[in-house]
Amino acid sequence: MKKIPSTLLLLLPFIAFAQKTVDLDKYRFTVQFRSLPTMRIDSTYRTYDVQIETTKLMNPLLSELQPENSVRLEGWKKLAKDGHLTVTVKIGDLVPGDAEVKERVVTTKNGNGIVTGTKTYYYQEVTYSFESEATITDFKGMHILDEQLASRTNKRVYRSPEFTNRIIAAGYFLANSLAITKELFRESVTNAMHRLSERLNRNFGFEAVTVNDMVWVIGSRKHPEYNGWRNAVRQMNDVLFSLSGTAPAPDAKEKAMPAIQYFEKIKSRYVSNNRHDRKIRYGCYYNLAVLYYYLDDPQGMMKEANGLELNDFDAREAKGFKETAAWLKRIFEQNNIYTRHFAINTESFKGPLEKTDVTMK
Repeated sequence: MKKIPSTLLLLLPFIAFAQKTVDLDKYRFTVQFRSLPTMRIDSTYRTYDVQIETTKLMNPLLSELQPENSVRLEGWKKLAKDGHLTVTVKIGDLVPGDAEVKERVVTTKNGNGIVTGTKTYYYQEVTYSFESEATITDFKGMHILDEQLASRTNKRVYRSPEFTNRIIAAGYFLANSLAITKELFRESVTNAMHRLSERLNRNFGFEAVTVNDMVWVIGSRKHPEYNGWRNAVRQMNDVLFSLSGTAPAPDAKEKAMPAIQYFEKIKSRYVSNNRHDRKIRYGCYYNLAVLYYYLDDPQGMMKEANGLELNDFDAREAKGFKETAAWLKRIFEQNNIYTRHFAINTESFKGPLEKTDVTMK
């Protein structure tokens, strides 16, 4: 019988241990889809208009800004008036408050670190407040939602340029109040309209969004699944990268099937309860859950999340996957839309007072 070298006998325990460990590395990818409304309203509503109200004091400044033009609701058609939804924005006065002169002292030193001189700069800080709110109603007069866009409780601070003369700094805001107020008002209104657009799109919009996410790949080249696993992830990435928020993807799952079959095969191949096999299965469940999420398959995602939990390797992530799958299923049912990849022709939509009301199919 052939004798095994003593050096190999010493290495055998380490070889066995290496076969029971696996490193998983993050593989990052980018994918696009269309968000769906989180607030339930009549699905035939697809047009909106924006009306602005302000005070007599701010009206001259507002006429130059035309903030209604910057409000956007993705996937809807904007009308001048009489939309399915009317967004009424109330913009209040910009009100200056307390003023205070502050100073900044600059010292100069010689090569030995000894202070050789000081210079004092003065600037003025003025607190101010601004308020704005929006009310969303439908064309029947039904109240839908209120949004606070800016509150007077949130005090802001204007800081003047610096001067070497304290008296000039103390009178800067008063001497330039019209120009400064105009700029602060423009900035405040712009921020409020940006905030309004974000909230409208979250509640009612169909915005095409691009996100970054990750799946797991085997990090060790010596692992027997290294090449096959990475090939499956590349197949996943090709499918996910091709997805668009503005175009259908009817064959995406079919194209991803080789990757799905690979990870299912790996789960059935590594079946023991040791740490190595549980970690391998963890990677499979995780990757498939992520894939099913972007393929708009909440049922498939829930199945993998349940498997991830039972696998008992870092099962904390299973809870998040289960909640996401339940949320996705609910959003689909709420909107009666079961994909996040579709085109929208907003020009086909008609307002409630127009002859034909066209609904997205």
